[in-house]
Amino acid sequence: MDNGYVNARIRGMYSRLLDKGSLSNLILKPDISSLITALEETTYREDLERALVGKPGLSGIEDALRQNLIRTIQKIARFLEGEKGERYIKIFSSRWDIHNLKTILRGKRIYVPSMQIQENLVPAGEFDESLLTELLKQPDIKGVIDLLATWDVPYASPLTTAFPEYSRVSDLIILENALDQFYYEQARSLVSGKSEDERIIRDLIATEIDLINLKSVLMIVRDNIDTEDADQILIEGGRVFDRKKLRVMLDLGSVPSVVEFLEETPYRFLSDLRSTEGDNLKISAYQHLLDEYLIRHAIRLYRGDPLSVTIVIGYMWAKYTEIMNLRIIARCKNALIPPEDMEAEMVYV
Repeated sequence: MDNGYVNARIRGMYSRLLDKGSLSNLILKPDISSLITALEETTYREDLERALVGKPGLSGIEDALRQNLIRTIQKIARFLEGEKGERYIKIFSSRWDIHNLKTILRGKRIYVPSMQIQENLVPAGEFDESLLTELLKQPDIKGVIDLLATWDVPYASPLTTAFPEYSRVSDLIILENALDQFYYEQARSLVSGKSEDERIIRDLIATEIDLINLKSVLMIVRDNIDTEDADQILIEGGRVFDRKKLRVMLDLGSVPSVVEFLEETPYRFLSDLRSTEGDNLKISAYQHLLDEYLIRHAIRLYRGDPLSVTIVIGYMWAKYTEIMNLRIIARCKNALIPPEDMEAEMVYV
């Protein structure tokens, strides 16, 4: 399919996303039952009808959202099958492989029942439902990594390499960081060419790496972690921050100093927040702003060149954000959290 046809289909899908007014109406629903009724009048109806048969209430909503996201990603992958854009979309879908592997490793580490782990998996990448089920059957983290090696999938190599260090210090962040490093190296290699599409996607990946590193730096400084240890979890390839600049921030020693350091960067908005809210802001407030920045940056691609594959990437981020917002509404509604607190957690695009 040519880009023009694919993008026309994507524009149709984008037009069916829920706008801010629709999300605000869902926030005001008095309970889970009325939220389900309202969602049944949206594009989620088919997924809800299936999910609610076996899972009532919040579980049913979460399963429906998960299935809807999987169907959407698979549908777009079919549009681009055999086309150059297919490898760019793989960057997005592979995120779910990393999410799934981290979720399984975390669950195995603290002996969470497989059924409970499975509810948080999104088989939208290389691993389908049956492969993830096989991974869940493994008794422990080593069993999961050994099975990945048996399958000879790319994710086995970074995990196998990092496992001895994980065994020595018993810190799961060693394995999670190995997966992140691998993912971003692969993503960058897929867009190393000179085309405008690759330049735009490369910029988005580099921005995401900056924001991940920045969140890590804020937490490391807040928790007073040894900077030599902390240095190992930083990811190469950021747009603004190379390793030297990240080390400078780690040595600043306090969150306000790190935020002040950002005043000459594109991320100066954190400094603006500190100016208005003071130095006692929680790290989560900064993290929320950084997440918002990335989402807005990514979704802006939808409004770019009408013939570019980057429109598809912008749409996928918009769809992902919608599902995250709906999940927040459902969980907050179930926990009787007030609408104003609910809205503070959401991202409007």
